[in-house]
Amino acid sequence: MTEQLLQFLITGITVGSIYALVGLGFAIIYNSSDVINFSQGEFVMIGAISVVSFISLGVPLIFAIILSIIITTAIGFSLYQFAIKPARGATVVASIIITIGVSIFLRGIALLIWGKDFYAMEPFSGAEPLRFYGATILPQNIWIIATTILLVIGVLLFFKKTIYGKAMVACSCDKKAALLMGINVKKMLLLSYGLSASLGALAGVLIVPITFASYDAGIMLGLKGFSSAILGGIGNPLGAVLGGLVLGILESLGAGFISSGYKDAIAFIIILLVLFVRPQGLLGQSHTQRV
Repeated sequence: MTEQLLQFLITGITVGSIYALVGLGFAIIYNSSDVINFSQGEFVMIGAISVVSFISLGVPLIFAIILSIIITTAIGFSLYQFAIKPARGATVVASIIITIGVSIFLRGIALLIWGKDFYAMEPFSGAEPLRFYGATILPQNIWIIATTILLVIGVLLFFKKTIYGKAMVACSCDKKAALLMGINVKKMLLLSYGLSASLGALAGVLIVPITFASYDAGIMLGLKGFSSAILGGIGNPLGAVLGGLVLGILESLGAGFISSGYKDAIAFIIILLVLFVRPQGLLGQSHTQRV
């Protein structure tokens, strides 16, 4: 029983790490522009399929990863430049519709380029499983967990220690004040979309060796990433990471002890229960209004 529980936890943390990266992308864009980017899942899909395509063309793994990140980041820049920026001042609902439209557009382009086939690639360092107190760990699981930890630490250090990171934080707090202090708000918004897209691409690169990638693979990953951001507290990067891990573990435990057919329903029901008790999310701050 203990070994089984440990196995489910390892699987949950692995999947939750991917959700955390996707949720982190949601949090970064929401912080900078107050937009919920429902095309975030498509960044993951493009990163996954493009890295497989480059490898099939004979490009070495490291260069294939770099190229897939560059392409996805360029798409993130284009999303802001051609869809979000022209619609600045639009309502929240209009902004959401725009990102949903971009999501559908990107899926359509992916369908034209790659078709309906499923794509997979070899794990980074072999598929020989490792044993850990009776549980089995694939080397790719370690890659996913370790890379997620490094990326989260890197993003936090970026926001706390670099000029651009501090400028992005200032824009998330008050764009008008940041503009008056000489910060190029438009540039910071563009940077936030690029950073979010690169995180999505990395999530896709990490997950494709243990699953299949297809043109519509980003739909569910986007929903899970959004759920992670909401569960942790929308706009809170650490909350998005925590929400992703919680969601992944809940899914794994639900699939293991109840039924794999109900794993999504169980996780979402628990999320709803948490939000009923704490609407601002696990790490979100409650707001009071003086009247």
